[in-house]
Amino acid sequence: MTRFYDQYIPSFEDRLDWNSPTVLRHHAHERPDSTYLNVPWANESYSYAETLDISERVASGMLSTGACPGDRVLIMIPNCSAYIFAWLGSSLAGLVEVPINTAYKGAFLSHQASTTAPKVAVIAPEYITRVLDVYESFESVELFILVGEDNDTSAEINTLKNSGKQVVQWDDLLGYEQVDLPIVNYSDLGSIFFTSGTTGLSKGVMMPHAHMYLFADETVSLTRLTSSDTYMSCGPLFHGNSQFLAAYPALIAGAQYVLQERFSASEWINQIRDSKVTVTNFIGVMMDFVWQQEPQPNDADNDLRCVFAAPTASSILEEYKSRFGIEAFVEVFGLTETCMPILTPYGEDRPPGAAGLLNQDWFDIRLVDPETDEEVEVGSVGELLVRPKFPWTACQGYFNMPDKTCDAFRNLWFHTGDGLKRDSEGWYYFVDRLKDALRRRGENISSFEIEQALISHELIEEVAAIGVPADQEAGEDEVMVFIVPSLGKTISPEAVWEYSEKQLPDFAIPRYIQIVKSLPKTPSEKVRKIELREIGVTNETSDRGPQKRRTRSEK
Repeated sequence: MTRFYDQYIPSFEDRLDWNSPTVLRHHAHERPDSTYLNVPWANESYSYAETLDISERVASGMLSTGACPGDRVLIMIPNCSAYIFAWLGSSLAGLVEVPINTAYKGAFLSHQASTTAPKVAVIAPEYITRVLDVYESFESVELFILVGEDNDTSAEINTLKNSGKQVVQWDDLLGYEQVDLPIVNYSDLGSIFFTSGTTGLSKGVMMPHAHMYLFADETVSLTRLTSSDTYMSCGPLFHGNSQFLAAYPALIAGAQYVLQERFSASEWINQIRDSKVTVTNFIGVMMDFVWQQEPQPNDADNDLRCVFAAPTASSILEEYKSRFGIEAFVEVFGLTETCMPILTPYGEDRPPGAAGLLNQDWFDIRLVDPETDEEVEVGSVGELLVRPKFPWTACQGYFNMPDKTCDAFRNLWFHTGDGLKRDSEGWYYFVDRLKDALRRRGENISSFEIEQALISHELIEEVAAIGVPADQEAGEDEVMVFIVPSLGKTISPEAVWEYSEKQLPDFAIPRYIQIVKSLPKTPSEKVRKIELREIGVTNETSDRGPQKRRTRSEK
């Protein structure tokens, strides 16, 4: 049987070229007039040459206003063309991109800003109030670049200026005189993407340029992406699935990248058709949400040939292909820290539920007993351990978290905290998360961060957050918390929800709340979450109901 991983040849064979500045300059020279970025909802389109020109102006502006290679650039803006230029511009300047979830506020935002100590912040004015709420965490920022206009925040912007911070508008940044840009190496740190914590705060994954490149180039190979393709993503660019699994693969292939403002299940097939999309991706429940739309006679009237879905809803796979005229679904198992060591060959039938096969040219993996690190037998569930075969192609640690880095790389293998099993044919299957994290509506959520946010309430003594199964087929969770009130006090679920709205991103607000007298614990006083998961939702549980999806105007 021919397996795709045996034929994987990088698009840029010299690993010294594995950085976005080299890739962008190559295509700007080879296909200057070809469209790279298409933003249909904003009626914007940029060729490869235009993308390079704008990105170089962004890079020059950042360096001219005081940033130096190696400094961090925090980016907190909604999907728009400026996001792409901020990412590529920071790379061209030798700066390190730090994408921030636009839903973050309070402790979530404070932790990621203070941990990375950025010198530059690219911010939408609508988020300035949140910055001021945790202003001490932004002390390191010397330059705020505002993307967009918001007259309602003029007072907050003046507060920033009066505090001594340099504040410029995005359009003004583009007017700075171009300067000589540094040479960027494949081993240089390119990005810090935060991944949800397990028993602690979320961790900033240090991704060298070669790491980012390999992630993207695996996608190019996996989807058979070429310069004649059009790749669309609907997710936010602060997530890897839109940036290094869509925007960057399109850049490497010399293809067109279509950026949507947000995911809409009802508009998805129209967007595919209108932009002549050939490749797209799904994450989490997106695939199921599209499937639930009322079928139309012209659903298959489109150019779509390949969908990268993680995970794939296997029970409707063949019907999906038929309904929308899709040639192939591909799937992987990977993490921000490791690229994608397990992937499904294009067009190859796979056993139901299988995530893929080992990409053996680039990774070593093991399934082990998480207590001993000894390998388990074929067919048994073990923790996935990963090790790259080439330098700079995987996480270089967690930024400013040396203890977490040492723990994750125990015995010189990266410990994923995820339970998988392998069959005798070499197919790998995801079974469960061994680590204490949740996934809801495509967002990875740290239960620890939920707990730390809620424990600050004066009427709450203890909190334990768990995930309980959601209704969709994507293996996702709903958030449930067990609350122990302070001694002699009471607190209602309504009060907890009201406090959550002030402290947590919308996607992390608990749906279920159970008020209890105490939490089950081990002899060492650790909460026994396995016991809480066994209890789950009961008649005693208060249910907030499914999350209401809000429009930007409502936010």
